[in-house]
Amino acid sequence: MKKTKKVLSLILAGAMMMSLAACGGKTPEDKGTSADTTAQESAGGTETTGEKTADGKQYKIGVLQLVQHTALDAANKGFIKALDDSGINYTVDQQNAAGDQSTCQTIASKLVNDGNDLILSIATPAAQAVAGATSDIPVLVTAVTDPAASDLVESNDAPGGNVSGTSDLTPVKEQISLLKQILPEAKTVGILYASAESNSEIQAKMAKEAIEAEGMTAVDYTVSSSNEIQTVVTSMVGKVDAIYAPTDNTIAAGMTTVAMVANENGLPTICGEEGMVKAGGLATYGIDYFELGYLTGQQAVKILKDGEDISKMPIEYLPAEKCKLSVNEETAKTLGIDVSNLK
Repeated sequence: MKKTKKVLSLILAGAMMMSLAACGGKTPEDKGTSADTTAQESAGGTETTGEKTADGKQYKIGVLQLVQHTALDAANKGFIKALDDSGINYTVDQQNAAGDQSTCQTIASKLVNDGNDLILSIATPAAQAVAGATSDIPVLVTAVTDPAASDLVESNDAPGGNVSGTSDLTPVKEQISLLKQILPEAKTVGILYASAESNSEIQAKMAKEAIEAEGMTAVDYTVSSSNEIQTVVTSMVGKVDAIYAPTDNTIAAGMTTVAMVANENGLPTICGEEGMVKAGGLATYGIDYFELGYLTGQQAVKILKDGEDISKMPIEYLPAEKCKLSVNEETAKTLGIDVSNLK
């Protein structure tokens, strides 16, 4: 009888182990994927878990990223790093809209309905979708050029509602000065951006003013989707001496196509941010998106942990010392441009 009981116990134990494996059960020590992984996820979403804290309180945070590209990925990683450094206990539902506006709306509704304590929206279309889906849940935005101009807040100094965050307003004037420094003989500059992105329209207007102040002529070249990038850049050949591409999400995601056409035809491209330079652009003087995301993460901690009122939290900007020069020397070599004296 004892032998029979022992055999039955072993069988039951084995069955329980198989059941746990089939259910994908996790022990309390299991953690989600790292910030490096989650920032790269496409539509579908993943969940990550922060470190446990002494009080045991856990916050639910939703993240909606418009599209996967270097700058937005870096902002995402910076945000997660700030949460980790704060020591708060949290879970993150990472969602990526793959550049589709209707998908932004669907994901925004999901994040609101899931009852998140705070939602981060990365890039203007994502921010507009989330802000339109809730007036109660605190919403932080990042990689948005001008939240007030995009109707996300009452003013950048005093948001007045449930939305605040950080701006990625780049030093457009300094970027055009860099273009003039590299290409002193340039007369006509094509401004390349997506017509559907309000943040890009703001930068394009600033760029036009800066270009004209430098004694050059500015011409707008817009795309309505990534499918038009190659055609539009090809149409610029022979008509402009250089291209300026601001921090436009559509152009950033398709920068390899821009670079392929532009570089083959001897057209230097001055970009809005470093990731676009790495993808084949010539140069930029821009902000660090990881630092921008980190700054946004610090805002999240203030709201969740310290109870700060988001309606009174001004839109924040990276200080000038966080901007840096980035040059693609391989592109410079292809174009036959000497960049050795740039600082």
